[in-house]
Amino acid sequence: MYAIVEIAGQQFKVAKDQKVFVHRLATEEGNSVSFDNVLLIGNGSDITVGAPAIDGAQVGAKVLKHLKGDKVIVFKKKRRKGYRVKNGHRQALTEIVIESIVASGATKAKTEKAAPKKEAPKAEKAEAPKATSKKSAAKADDLKKIEGAGPKAAEALVNAGLDTFAKVAKATPEQLSTILTDASSRLSHIVTDTWPTQAALAADGKWDELTALQDKLDGGIEK
Repeated sequence: MYAIVEIAGQQFKVAKDQKVFVHRLATEEGNSVSFDNVLLIGNGSDITVGAPAIDGAQVGAKVLKHLKGDKVIVFKKKRRKGYRVKNGHRQALTEIVIESIVASGATKAKTEKAAPKKEAPKAEKAEAPKATSKKSAAKADDLKKIEGAGPKAAEALVNAGLDTFAKVAKATPEQLSTILTDASSRLSHIVTDTWPTQAALAADGKWDELTALQDKLDGGIEK
């Protein structure tokens, strides 16, 4: 039996006991993890195709270790401008081993189903957040100054209420990774281990120390 499943924004064809390298997952080594977005399952001549995912299907895996991929050189040049920039990048990866493939009967985790019940009380206070949102927007920090945080990641943090360096500094890397993953599967591979430290330096105005730290980072990860 094999399956085609989406993991951290990528699609993989997997089978039981197969080892796969995926974008970095926010799960500790040795822990189990499951993936519900199963697009296709094949068992001999029987093939089940989802629309787009198969209801009740699930792929279970175990996290073996976190590592970095081979270095990739990114070279940019503008003709007749004297512009040349050379950077190296090592993708943060996670090695997992597929433990099980369930074709049906798996229950997906319930996420935020209680929120619609609270819509009525929130409607009464809808005007107050609008007034405060303008004030908070004026005081919002440029989170893109954090090494590894692009425009989409910064937008996801702001939408989650972490619109200042001080708020990001108080969050844990696991909480930041969860926010990015919930915002988009394409952000789930971003490693946030150094973000609280960077944000704390920025919040205290220690820009020289922040620059020195970022010189040692590559995409927010220590080289």
